[in-house]
This record gives sequence, structure tokens and C-alpha cells, in this order.
Amino acid sequence: MAVYVKDKIRNIAIIGHSGEGKTSLLEAILFKTKMTERLGKVDEGNTVSDFDQEEINRKMSISMSVAYALYKGHKFNFIDVPGFFDFEGEMVAALTAADCALIVASASGQVTVGAEKAIEYCESKGIPMFIFINGVNKENSDYFKTVDAFRQKYGNKVTPLELPIMKGYDMTGYVNAALLKAFDNDGKEIAIPDSLVGIAEEYNMAFIEFAAEANDELLEKFFSGEELTQEEKMSGLKKRIMSAELIPVVAGVAVGKPVLAGLLDNIISLFPSPVDMPAKKATDQSGKELEVVCDENGAFAAQIFKTVVDKFIGKVQFFKVASGKVKVGDVIYNTDKNESEKVSALLLMKGNKNENADVLQAGDIGAFAKLNYTSTGDTLCAPSDKIKMAAIEYPEPVFAMAVTSAEKGKEDKVFGGLSKLLEEDPTFRLEKNLETNEMLIHGMGESQIEILCRKLKNKEGVEAKLTEPKVPYRETIRKTVEQQGKYKKQSGGHGQYGDVYIRFEPKPEVDFEFDDEIVGGVVPKQYIPAVEKGLRECITKGVLAGYPVVGMRAVLYFGSYHSVDSSELAFKMAASIAYKDGLPKANPVLLEPIMSISVTIPESYMGDIMGDLNKRRGRIFGMETVNGRTVVKGEVPQGEIFKYATDLRSMTQGRGKFSVKFERYEEAPMNIAQKVIEEYNRAQNNG
Repeated sequence: MAVYVKDKIRNIAIIGHSGEGKTSLLEAILFKTKMTERLGKVDEGNTVSDFDQEEINRKMSISMSVAYALYKGHKFNFIDVPGFFDFEGEMVAALTAADCALIVASASGQVTVGAEKAIEYCESKGIPMFIFINGVNKENSDYFKTVDAFRQKYGNKVTPLELPIMKGYDMTGYVNAALLKAFDNDGKEIAIPDSLVGIAEEYNMAFIEFAAEANDELLEKFFSGEELTQEEKMSGLKKRIMSAELIPVVAGVAVGKPVLAGLLDNIISLFPSPVDMPAKKATDQSGKELEVVCDENGAFAAQIFKTVVDKFIGKVQFFKVASGKVKVGDVIYNTDKNESEKVSALLLMKGNKNENADVLQAGDIGAFAKLNYTSTGDTLCAPSDKIKMAAIEYPEPVFAMAVTSAEKGKEDKVFGGLSKLLEEDPTFRLEKNLETNEMLIHGMGESQIEILCRKLKNKEGVEAKLTEPKVPYRETIRKTVEQQGKYKKQSGGHGQYGDVYIRFEPKPEVDFEFDDEIVGGVVPKQYIPAVEKGLRECITKGVLAGYPVVGMRAVLYFGSYHSVDSSELAFKMAASIAYKDGLPKANPVLLEPIMSISVTIPESYMGDIMGDLNKRRGRIFGMETVNGRTVVKGEVPQGEIFKYATDLRSMTQGRGKFSVKFERYEEAPMNIAQKVIEEYNRAQNNG
């Protein structure tokens, strides 16, 4: 295949709400550009980009995929991104590689949540975008009503570039408002329908004004009454699109008999090439900041933005060449792992199909196969110019479940299989909670974790069992008590003797503190460390429900010993007896972890969110407005928010997000404590 230079490349992420037709649009593009021989359909499970068995079963994308298309001397690298909220990390990774975004929305007359989130993310990162309104041929669809909904939310910067020409339910052509020309579906120029002349002229004037405002020279020309040339107009519009000050809207049909209108030509003329984009930020080995310019003559630099484990090839890793070029046989350097890698294969991807490439240049997207040390997010570069690009900023996991094997004895296989899946999805974490002794899987939501477990079964043949995590409670005491602990054992020969008197005191500002007030040697010095050791071992398990004890001071103030039978073990056992007998008298209580919480929502949901937090025994401290959204801040017990990610999504239709962090421990209410203690006692009896 020909090597494409940077100005002939377009890297486009296809993003938006789930179920709006992103995958179908990519299928239509691949079919129109003759990259595929037949049009795949999501319902039939034969699309290029949804090839994973779980995607086929669920009829939805769950992982990004890459496919390229060739059109009019240009190479388009499309990244099809899942729209479901649990896979937000896929969009974030895709947009580190893409130079622009195509937001797919149905012609439903409203703005979907997924489209909202996609636009807001692109705006925050300054990513150029188009909106493709899909399904204008459907019954009850309304292109202009949908455009109005976007304009009402985002203002006039959302402006229709294409006006569909409809004959009944069929889209037979379109008007390009920027050119003020109409075309049929084969690209042949036709007359603008009378019904669209007025609106086309209105939007044409809007585009001229957008173009003129791109720079002072064009603005001066516009105000002097001179007409902008076609080249000036397109150049001005491209500049406004690149700064995300203009979001053109185009129309089409992705399912059935596809109609792409002027989409591909608009991508060439109005979307930026890699060379148009700002230089990438990086640091050299000394930590000095530098910029990586998209230039095929520069030193090679690239970043891995996705890893897929193929059952035949092994590890396939998508990358974008930021600078220079790479070819088969090159030795490249991984600055994250401090290891050299040899390029044994370069691939061009079309879903799970691949083609071999000899060389890829700055601005292009491809894949490496069988690298030994490299992971998602790593920087690869020329060994002579070692740099590190900024890490991909994945969203933090907000949902957790305890995971084990559904079948006894296969825990290692479950955890090993999940660890392999970490290579494909860096947005989940697997960690052992040392306090509850559970293995926890953290992710973006319930569906993501369920799908990971399905993948585990499909790939490794083992089934994971998910349960709600245990709350890491603590225990403490509220009253000072003094307790003797005496250990005496005689069984022929040397016996065992240790006798201690310990005062247990509440001390909330410490986890545990040990002191001794022994005078006169009633407990010899060599045995005092054994008393402390015995107590430290005991406090790992409280007397109420077996949780660690905190906020306590233990003072050894008296005791006795035997010159022959006393030993470290005897005094350790005596301390344990004093602990077990004394703590139940010290008014022990259960403590629960309290988390500080910050919930970001549209203002219209504020009442529902505050009411829900109150039901969860939360305390609300205040609210503030940040970037047009309400941020509710407060505290809530950890045990009340394990499934908050799912519940918040349901309450806000996916518009809300939250973050939590541990704040402190507080005494649990009596009813909560009683329930925990009963469950513990039941487990002990059954065990």
C-alpha cells in the first residue's frame, strides 16, 4: 500500500450515544469507499468493527476498533468508539490519537446524553468536531428539529452545513449551505428545492460570517462588502472548526440503504490533518518539556492508545506516529519500561482483519504486533532521542465488586485471566483488600465489570462470582477498664506462668498505643515486649464483629511472674486473656468509614440528588456552580454507596458524575452495628 503523508491523512473518532448508529456509519463509509465488498449489519453480527463475541451477542460496541478507508487520494483512519457510559475510557483513549471527532446523533428531535458528554469533552480539549445526524429517513424523524435542539443547548456555533432533500421518507440529495449548492446522492449538482432556498441562504450567510471572523484580514474584507473567495471561505471555516468555535451539522442515513451525502468530501476540506494540529507535549530524559512536531523527517515518536489480545497473533497494539517514521526491522525504545523493542510487524487494521505495512509516517495510525514489554499508554521513540509523552488521563473507577471463582480451587485462574484483560482495558483495577481479605475489581460501572467476567469465561473458560464488597469497619472502646490476664499451665517439668494487669483506655487520635507503668520489677523488662506483641496481634480482631480495633491505649501497670515458669509466650498469652476479658467491658462500638463525596449534576437534578443522599445517611455541606453545573459536596457512609455509580446514572440519565475519598471513621448507628454483629455471629456459627 502507498505511504500517505501527513497532509493526506485524517484521523477521526466516531463517538456519541450508544445505539445511534456509529458502527453502522463506519460500515457505510467502508462500503462506499470499496474497502469492503458487502455492507455489514449490527443486527446480523457481521460488521467490521464489532467483532468480539460479546459485541455480537449484545449488538453493541464494548471496545474501540480501528479501520481505515481510502478516498480521493486521502487515507481516513476511523476509530469506532463505544457509546455506553461504562466505556468512557475508550473515548478518552481514542481522542488522544484522533485529530477530530464525528459525533453521531439520531434525528429524534433531541440531544442525547451521550452526544452531550461527547461535545463537552471535545470542547474541553479543543477537539474539532462535526455532528452527523443519522436516520433522517425514519418515520417521525426530524432533522431540523434535532438541529434546533443542539443550537438551543450550544448556541449558533452548531450550524447545519447540509440540509437533506427528502422525497417522502427517502433522502434523495442535500444542500451544502456553505457552497449554496445542491447535489443528488451521486454527487451531481441539482437545483436547490424552493422549500430550502430561504433556509439555505440564511445558513450560507452564517458560514460567511464564521469564515470572516477567522482573522482580521477576512473580517475587513467582509465589512468592506467584498465577497470572500471559495478558498478563503473554506480556510476560514476550517480555522473556526479547529478551535471548536464552529460545529457543522451534516445529514445522512447509516442503516439500510446508506446515504453519506457530502460527509467524506467535508472531512477532506474542513477537518484538520495531523500537521494542522498543535504539537504534542513531551519531556526528555532530564524532565525538560518539549514539543513533538508532526514531521516525517523528525525522530520517531509514538504512543500506544489501545491494546487488543488476538487469539492468533497475540498482543496487537494501536499507535499513532507523532513524529518521524517507523518500519519493520527497526529497534525502538520504550521510555516507560526502559526497554528496547524490535518491530517485527506493522499492521493496518480493519476491525479484526489486518494488512501488513512496511513503513508508517508521522500522523498515521497503525498497530504493532508481538512487542514484549509495551503496554497501553507507553511512549515508543528512537533510541537516540528518548522522550516521554503525557500519560492518557483515564477516568477514575467509581464502582467496585468483590470477585472470586464460581468454582472452588480456580481462584488463581480467575485472577490471572482478569489480569490479562487489564492489557485491553486500563480503566479497571484488580486489587487485594488486605483488611477484608477480598479481591476487588474496580471499574466504571456494573455493565463493564459484568462484560469483563463474560470475556473471562469466553477466553479462559472460568467463571467469576461477583458479590458486594465488605465494608472495612473498625472497632473501638468508649470506656476505660482495668483487667487482669493470667496464664498458668502445668504439665510436668517446666510450666508456663504469666500474670498481667492492663488498663484499656479510649484514645481516638491514635490507632494503638502501648505503655507500661511497671515499678519494682513485678513484670521483668524482658517480658514487657511480649505483652505488647500479644496485644498487637489481638487488636487485628475486635470482640464485636472481628474487625480491627483502633483508638485505644493499653497500659501495663501491674503483674507477677515465676522465676522458673515465666516466659515470653506465657506473658503474650496473658495479654491475650486480658484483652478478650477486658474489651467487652469497655463499651466496644463499631466504627464505619465515612467518605467525602462530590456529585456534579445539571441543576435540574439537585433536589433528587440531595434527597437520595439524605436517604443514604449522608450530610450535605454545600453546593457550588462549576462550568454551568451544580456540584453538591458532603459526606456519606461507605456502606451506602457501593452501587452509587449505577444509581446516579439512573437518576440523572447518565448526566451525573461523582468522586469520593476516605475521610475518617465514625461510630455506626445501633441498627447498622447490630446487623453487622449478627451477620458475623451467624458466619462464625456456620463456619
